[in-house]
Amino acid sequence: MTTHNETKSAPKRWKQILVHEMFEYFFNFALLSFFLVAFAWYRRLILAEYHIQYLGYWVPLIEAAILAKVIMIGDVLHLGRRFRNWPLAVPTIYRTALFSILVVLFTFAEHILGALIHGKTVSDGIAEIASKGVNAILATYILIIAAFLPFFAMREIERAFGAEKIRAMFFSKHREETNSAADEKGEAAKPKS
Repeated sequence: MTTHNETKSAPKRWKQILVHEMFEYFFNFALLSFFLVAFAWYRRLILAEYHIQYLGYWVPLIEAAILAKVIMIGDVLHLGRRFRNWPLAVPTIYRTALFSILVVLFTFAEHILGALIHGKTVSDGIAEIASKGVNAILATYILIIAAFLPFFAMREIERAFGAEKIRAMFFSKHREETNSAADEKGEAAKPKS
């Protein structure tokens, strides 16, 4: 028989999980958006030099939203956990490569599914991807790798030291007294020469 406290704690626990997952999603989205929007502005400024108008301002935000979801799906499936005990560079590079491949697979699946929904064939969906041209496709995936590398480096640092601690270091104000007290303790611990 469940008690009143147990039934009350289950919805509270689900609410905490939902809030945590939403926060993780928006944190992933914000980090990826920063890089992807920066590259979009880079593209816009380069094209402006040649008097070409660039209007794809919303595309990086949509890509960041999709990539953040792909990452969360990959995390739920425990993808990229193979080298967790290795030096942080190894899982960072491994996860960057693995999730970049996952993005390629999701891109193909998205275009194929879109073609099938619109009454076209699988080859039409693949042809839609190919119609962008090799250079555009390579540039897109180089961009994704460039965004994933610092993203997964941050995630691995969070995993190693604790997400709350790392995020507090980046987003919370540090008190000067605490830092100077720690410095004094460090000086006291050093052997005198």
